[in-house]
Amino acid sequence: MGTLNETPFANRIHIGFYGKRNSGKSSLINAFTGQQVSIVSDVAGTTTDPVNKAMEINGIGACVLIDTAGFDDIGELGKMRIEKTEKTSEKIDVAIVLFSGDDISLEKEWYNLFKSKNIPVIPVVSKADMLVNGSAYALKIRNQIGTTPIQVSAVDNLGISELKEELIRLIPSDRSTPFITGDLCKENDLVMLVMPQDIQAPTGRLILPQVQTIRELLDKKCIVTSCTTDKMTETLKSLSKAPKLIITDSQVFKYVHENKPSESMLTSFSVLFAAYKGDLKYYIEGAKAIDSLTENSKVLIAECCTHAPLYEDIGREKIPRLLRQRAGENLKINIVSGTDFPKNISEYDLIIQCGGCMFNRKYIMSRTDKAKEKKIPMTNYGVAIAHITGILDNIATP
Repeated sequence: MGTLNETPFANRIHIGFYGKRNSGKSSLINAFTGQQVSIVSDVAGTTTDPVNKAMEINGIGACVLIDTAGFDDIGELGKMRIEKTEKTSEKIDVAIVLFSGDDISLEKEWYNLFKSKNIPVIPVVSKADMLVNGSAYALKIRNQIGTTPIQVSAVDNLGISELKEELIRLIPSDRSTPFITGDLCKENDLVMLVMPQDIQAPTGRLILPQVQTIRELLDKKCIVTSCTTDKMTETLKSLSKAPKLIITDSQVFKYVHENKPSESMLTSFSVLFAAYKGDLKYYIEGAKAIDSLTENSKVLIAECCTHAPLYEDIGREKIPRLLRQRAGENLKINIVSGTDFPKNISEYDLIIQCGGCMFNRKYIMSRTDKAKEKKIPMTNYGVAIAHITGILDNIATP
């Protein structure tokens, strides 16, 4: 089975292509992949919203190529498109900036933006086959940004191999993602998964964190058994020994904690993903802010999924209910989904992030870094529920 099929979308290398309208971003992506990935047109502004394409590229591996709208777009709609383009910088691992035209002030501005965010960036001279003196143009760019750009042409594939080589060189060397379960279990350990299959679980399928965790446990050569919450005690009785580790859904944390064998460690999918995708230490510290919430406080709940609200939804109903039971019914709670994370978070006393299984770690950490910068406590679903139910100190963490 190929790497692409094994690698969830959120765990792939994210590569963003940036430039002015009609600078050749879409053509370059098509030449780079050898496929008709993006629509190409002579009309400026053909690409309006960021377009993601999952690929597997030799030497790079499983990745996501992001084609963006031109950062010189105009009008009110253009301003909105530029904002969406800028938002992609929160999740990319490498940026490719296409330089075109005599005035390169915008390209220089975006190049420096990525540099300021410590994002590796590759400057590229686009449509090099159409330039009268490409070397002079490349020298002009070098004099302004201090780096020699790669001259590329989607027409005759000029510079495509060089671009791939530079990408391979710049991709962060620590891309080997740590285990979801960390050091909590090893080969031959018995691991039990308690997975309530409620209305939020897709019919006939498991949710992504469950699938990824099961796959990892099998790769680790652990002995894995699974059950729903109502069958937990019967499943435990059928086992010849107590599980080394029990992983459950956070919403049944309290029940599982009360009914598990004393020798079994307990954690949840959300807690595991707090370490896998975010900053678990910061989330544990941030959960203490729950004790200080009052009816005058304001909480932001940020989930990555964009599903329609469901009955007893953990982020939209269960956690708000638990918080209001402690702080008062008038506690103000705002809920956002997908990439709709507020620019101004200073008004919040606490941010509660979901597990983040749908986004890459870089994006989740960009949110966490914003909270740290503003000194706003932040936690996640599993850590928050464990704290509220009083069992956080008894939860196993990677």
